[in-house]
Amino acid sequence: MAITRRGIFVAGASALLGACAIIPKGPTTNAPPPGPAAGPSGSPPLPADQTRQRVALLVPITGSNAAVGQSIANATTMALLDTNASNLRITTYNTANGASEAARRAIADGNGLILGPLMGDNVQAVRAIARPAHVPIISFSNDAKVAGNDVFVMGHIPEQSIDRSVQYARAHGSRDFAVLAPDGEYGERAEAALMSAVRNYGGVVTDVERYTRSNTSVISAAQRMKTKGGFDAVLLADGTRISTLAANELKPKGAGPIQLIGTDLWSGEAAVTRAPSLNGAIFSAVSDGRYKRFTESYSARFGSNPYRIATLGYDAVLLTLRIARNWKPGRPFPATRLVDPGGFIGLDGAFRFRPSGLVQRALEVRQVRNGSVVVVDPAPTKFD
Repeated sequence: MAITRRGIFVAGASALLGACAIIPKGPTTNAPPPGPAAGPSGSPPLPADQTRQRVALLVPITGSNAAVGQSIANATTMALLDTNASNLRITTYNTANGASEAARRAIADGNGLILGPLMGDNVQAVRAIARPAHVPIISFSNDAKVAGNDVFVMGHIPEQSIDRSVQYARAHGSRDFAVLAPDGEYGERAEAALMSAVRNYGGVVTDVERYTRSNTSVISAAQRMKTKGGFDAVLLADGTRISTLAANELKPKGAGPIQLIGTDLWSGEAAVTRAPSLNGAIFSAVSDGRYKRFTESYSARFGSNPYRIATLGYDAVLLTLRIARNWKPGRPFPATRLVDPGGFIGLDGAFRFRPSGLVQRALEVRQVRNGSVVVVDPAPTKFD
């Protein structure tokens, strides 16, 4: 499945913090820099490198997701240049021809850390190769199930967006929740996330309606829900277009006491501000505070806009540099240092890894308000 360019995201050379430590920013340049060194399948192993730690970047650089993988690779280059780092060598391995083969090549070349892969179903294949070699993985996937056993999942987790929004809605009077969710894994995860959040913050789930991803199906589901009633908040677990169709049935003019709740799929979607029925709706996402500068810097260097997920590549490099201060040549990557209760600060704001290997992110709550999106509850700047 191809990944779409949703929500262009960037923010110049930003410091990554762990407690009070700062990675300094190096000089910038407008000249397009070379990407990370490529390690194509079939090439001889890389020569010995005594002065730099080797890190493998496993992303697709051919096929339907090639542009996404290149965007991430470009972002890792930016991070190295912006920090003036000289102690890392990042080599890109193409997962489009098989994640297992890419992982084997990375291990054979002596890489001590793997960044990627992008897809959750590739993580297991990479883990099978990396774990016997004691090489940890920082994955860009958002699949919480693959975390653990030296796999640190760094992607934006939909369940955390839903949890944050339900917490906000409860604090502002919502009590009876319903959910409109599509058939399939995403809908199942959204429904489970709502159930969990309501258990945590109080309230009750009064109705669950599922639909196939079509105009008529979601409209029928919304009509069934409206007829039954008994709710004051509804989770619309889909993108802007489908959510708008449902909202048109539930709140035709965006008025009334029902609190509509979206997911982070709404982030960066201009269409969310053009639908009167979504006026007043809330959703949660990572902060855009560093978004514009990163976009400008990326565009100046590479002549195009990045995919939003590219920020994960940038932050992964800064995170590696932070840990690499105590990573001695010839020694395994000190993965235990990734689990820092104080967390780190990256382009997407504050984040930390739990002992399970799953990322926890500080999210802000946004509201659609009269043709714009405003932050109604800022993201925490640090973890307690």
